[in-house]
Amino acid sequence: MKIFNIFFCLVFIVFAALQYNDPDPYLWMPIYLYSAVLCWLAFRGKYYPKAYIAGIAAYTLYAVYKFFESNGVWDWATKHHADNIAAQMKASTPWIEDTREFFGLAILIGVLLIDYFYAKKRSARQ
Repeated sequence: MKIFNIFFCLVFIVFAALQYNDPDPYLWMPIYLYSAVLCWLAFRGKYYPKAYIAGIAAYTLYAVYKFFESNGVWDWATKHHADNIAAQMKASTPWIEDTREFFGLAILIGVLLIDYFYAKKRSARQ
């Protein structure tokens, strides 16, 4: 788990840094940095299940919003025939930006879920 957490800590720091030129860095930088801090703490052997639940809940609510909003993932998949979202770095259309944001949230949720279940399993053994 140490390698897993240090890897995602670094990845989330890079993701946060890449948000600098985003239209809404004030939102996305803290989103990524919250998970980076939790991964850093897990790397250090400190697990906070309530913090994981808070992050998972917030990210899930936002992901559901990103999925169903106008120009969200649903529109990308149905109206825009799942255009390639990785063809260019610059998101030229709103549905590409929102879809990328959705998948970023999905990664965050997945990492926090893994840490949450590991923390629960670890506390059950002690």
